[in-house]
Amino acid sequence: MQFTGSHILSINQFDIQDVERLFQVADAMEPYAQRAKRTRVLEGAILSNLFFEPSTRTRVSFGCAFNLLGGHVRETSDIKTSAISKGESLYDTARVISGYSDVIAMRHPVAGSVEEFARASRVPVINAGDGPSEHPSQALLDLYTIRKELGINGPVANFRIAMVGDLKYGRTVHSLSKLLCLYNNIHFTLVSPVELRMPAEIVDQLRAAGHKVIETEDMQEGLQNNDTVYLTRIQEERFSHQREADIYRGRFRLNQAIYTRHCKPNTVIMHPLPRDSRAEANELDEDLNQHPSLAIFRQTDNGVLIRMALFALTLGVADSVQKYEEEVRWFTARRYNKPSPPR
Repeated sequence: MQFTGSHILSINQFDIQDVERLFQVADAMEPYAQRAKRTRVLEGAILSNLFFEPSTRTRVSFGCAFNLLGGHVRETSDIKTSAISKGESLYDTARVISGYSDVIAMRHPVAGSVEEFARASRVPVINAGDGPSEHPSQALLDLYTIRKELGINGPVANFRIAMVGDLKYGRTVHSLSKLLCLYNNIHFTLVSPVELRMPAEIVDQLRAAGHKVIETEDMQEGLQNNDTVYLTRIQEERFSHQREADIYRGRFRLNQAIYTRHCKPNTVIMHPLPRDSRAEANELDEDLNQHPSLAIFRQTDNGVLIRMALFALTLGVADSVQKYEEEVRWFTARRYNKPSPPR
């Protein structure tokens, strides 16, 4: 794909070469993310972060990524504080905000809304999640994390992944599954209640790509013999009533005892976060917090690298980052206490 000036709306836009280029740029962003160096390559550029649905990690990491490239960030973090609450259309909002911005990251609760917005925008728009549909930057950071955790250099192949939890409404697993359709010989175990199964069209896509797919409600069976276990929370905001979500909450939990009993040693544990740590849910127990195979915080760190790479490629500065490099003039513990390497 032609990155410069393009909207990033769906994983379907990418081929393997695009992913490899993105990951190459993400690797080069490491010294800036770690504050060993800084760059002013996007000095003067403005990101509008439009988040019309609650978000912490995605919203902050998009802003952080843009700041680390030298740009400025303007935020809307609640649909109630925007003109949309007064009846303004997505078209009008897009025409106005794109006049103030050089790039826009947008999250919206309705599937297809970000694409609708992008059609009216005068600047590139990056989909930060549209309802239960897609979350392309999350899928990219998830695959980037899988490669790093499993020590894979180049395109992934011949590995086993279990996806566990709410696979019907979990847009992160939808986008990751679509991304993995680009690769060869992957074994998927999809663990969920029947009512929250992965959408059939995505399962069909996986099988059409030559991957093996097993669907089960048995978590103990589903956890066995995987390289990666990817858990998701119950997406309660997608249910009509809270009591519907409560039926499934806490059905699939992973803790130290279950991991030791059913997972093979060194199985990588991933979760897009937030994990629901309330007692009635607790899908990923805190007793795993110090486990060396728990990758969830390395996952979030990788999100900054991927989003820096998306901005650099979309705004056409990926090859100019070093040209505007400077020394860091302030103290930051990140420069001296680098995170422990995976496993």
